Amino acid sequence: MRYLLIPVTAIAIFVLASACSVGGGGSGATPTPDAGALLQQGLDAHRAGDVTAAAALYQAVLAADPQNKFAYYNLGLIDQTAGRNEQAENRYRLALSIDPDFASPLFNLAILRTAAGYPLDAIALYRHVIQLAPDNSGAHLNLGLLLRQIGQEDEAVAELQRAAGAGVTPGAGGTPAAAATPAPQTTPQAGKTRAP
Repeated sequence: MRYLLIPVTAIAIFVLASACSVGGGGSGATPTPDAGALLQQGLDAHRAGDVTAAAALYQAVLAADPQNKFAYYNLGLIDQTAGRNEQAENRYRLALSIDPDFASPLFNLAILRTAAGYPLDAIALYRHVIQLAPDNSGAHLNLGLLLRQIGQEDEAVAELQRAAGAGVTPGAGGTPAAAATPAPQTTPQAGKTRAP
């Protein structure tokens, strides 16, 4: 007989999600928060330094919306900050499977690939970040340092000059990108902003 092992966190999320959905249409019933509201609560907890609550809320977001790239990214950031680099890399790759042009997990994944001893992977990732965000000075700095490391001095100097022109000091590019939140988007009809 085989047993299915379910992590305690998954059980807690299931219980939390079940508790939120109990009591459906009667008066006084608490509505189930949507993925956007849960994500915002997670971001608030994350910014306040309560990473345990933030992680639980991001997991709840994924239970409501399994394709939420922001929840995967922010869980990866929590893992990376805690030194769980393999888990962080897996979460960043999940976010990138949803949006291959999501710059924050590309940047943080490049940091992890550099630390793991894969500079060519990191170089490709930083180039992708720069293609998406040409003014990303941290990506220019880290790319320049890696290019210098592998002996591509001319290109390294150009990247380091781009970083210096933006006022970046050495070492600043090794810090992971911050928690991600959906950017407001303009609706074509009304010109008003809304979160995706």
